[in-house]
Amino acid sequence: QVQLVESGGGLVQAGGSLRLSCAASIRTFTICAMGWFRQAPGKEREFVAGISRSGGNTDYKDSVKGRFTISRDNAKNTVYLKMNSLKTEDTAVYYCAADLVVSSTAVRTRPGECDYWGQGTQVTVSS
Repeated sequence: QVQLVESGGGLVQAGGSLRLSCAASIRTFTICAMGWFRQAPGKEREFVAGISRSGGNTDYKDSVKGRFTISRDNAKNTVYLKMNSLKTEDTAVYYCAADLVVSSTAVRTRPGECDYWGQGTQVTVSS
């Protein structure tokens, strides 16, 4: 059974930083493209950042480019999202997602492409 467990969310002031972690209990972590998505109240779930199997390819939502960094440690079956210069509009529940892929360069940017999801972690940015 695949489990993704996020941690690291919390309350932070605008301009602050947080690092989210997602630990995966999956034997095939090294063939998963991983992604971070978020959902604010009353809004649809949206793509934030994605990373390929090897970590060599990444992609970001335009509004987080230059502020957020996605990375992964395949030895620890963990993917991270470092968030700097946080803004109030970054407030949302953040979800980790995984997709088993054949391509080593594929990055998943759509929620429908991901097979597995974590339970989410709340990030609240105050002004």
